[in-house]
Amino acid sequence: MGSGFKKRKKQMQALQEQLMSAQEEIKNKKVVGTSGGGLVSVTLSGEHEMLDINIKKECIDPEDQDGLQDLIRSAYQNACEQLNESQPELPGSSLFDLMPN
Repeated sequence: MGSGFKKRKKQMQALQEQLMSAQEEIKNKKVVGTSGGGLVSVTLSGEHEMLDINIKKECIDPEDQDGLQDLIRSAYQNACEQLNESQPELPGSSLFDLMPN
């Protein structure tokens, strides 16, 4: 096993560290999605876990349950879109660079 193996092993270790760092960044991320001009807000973790939901009193109408449900879904979707846009680039494509030809 020559220096090529040692080099690839070192590259794999660096890639693993990058991946662990990216996973930790995702885990600690928090985003807030809103809808209805801020009437409903949803806070999600980087793992899409709902941490908080805030519904302003003025949007609570007992006669319009469907409207409130739509606002909640929309706020959740908004938060999910923000998470997807802000996720760090995972080093997965670098794996192919390490494979022997």
